[in-house]
Order: sequence, then C-alpha cells, then structure tokens
Amino acid sequence: MTRVNKTISSPLGPLTLVADDDALAGIYFDQHRHPPAEIGATVSEHAILDRAAEQLCEFFEGTRRKFDLPLAPAGTEFQQLVWAELRKIPFGSTASYGELASRLDKPGASRAVGAANGKNPLSIVVPCHRVIGANGSLTGYAGGEETKKWLLQHEAAIAPGPLFA
Repeated sequence: MTRVNKTISSPLGPLTLVADDDALAGIYFDQHRHPPAEIGATVSEHAILDRAAEQLCEFFEGTRRKFDLPLAPAGTEFQQLVWAELRKIPFGSTASYGELASRLDKPGASRAVGAANGKNPLSIVVPCHRVIGANGSLTGYAGGEETKKWLLQHEAAIAPGPLFA
C-alpha cells in the first residue's frame, strides 16, 4: 500500500488529504484532534487527491452536496458501521449520537458512537459534523467546535430548512 498526501486551502484553513493507493483515506485539519501517525509522501498530483480537492472546493462553493469518491478509512468494524451511518445523514440535516446508536440497533451505545464519530478520518466527506448532542448542543469535533459550527451554518445556508430536526 502506498500512502500519499497533499494539502489544499479551504475556508477552514489548510486541509491535508491522504490517499492509500486508489482511495481517499483521510482529511485532516491543521489542529486535528486525532491526526494520523503516517501521512506518506507529499505529492503535487494524484488522481484521487486531485478529485477529492475538486469536490471539496465544490462543497465549499455550495455547488456540491454529496461526494463521489472511493473511500478507505481505517478503523474497527464498529467504527466502519458508524461511519457508514454518518454518510446517510442528509446534507443540511443533523442527527444525535443517540439516534445513530438506535439506527445501529445499539440504543445504549451513544458514547461508543460518539467515540467512533470522533475517530472519523474523513472529515467533511463522511459528515461527522452533522452529529449533535441530544439537547442540540454542538459537542466536540476533531476540527474544533467553531469549524463544526461553520460547516453546519454553511450547509444550512445552502439547504434552508430545520437544521436541528
């Protein structure tokens, strides 16, 4: 497996994109809470990283709501289940940790869902920012609470409607 990375500019600051061979493996903020141990060699061009950069740019411009990228996040079986559920939260919507736990038929696993959410290596593309506390609080985010707030407001401006359903 060959791991490579490139850094792009975004309205949220630099984002480091990481690919394993032919799939996107990570997107990390400068002050990411759980950065990867290894990001590989820095490249200027790479098919998957270039495609991810283009789609992220479209997302920030407000013209993209869904990502179409091959993904290869490394994680446990439970984390993979949580991350798959995150991808089902519609653009401009939110869900609570408890709701996700219920969707996974593990109604008592809100904290485990939160921990898996926090380890999501594909910020923005796998929209962990759309998960909020049961009381509507923003709770933690690997890129920081202000980043989470910005992402939710960005989506709400593009897809008006009740953000906290």
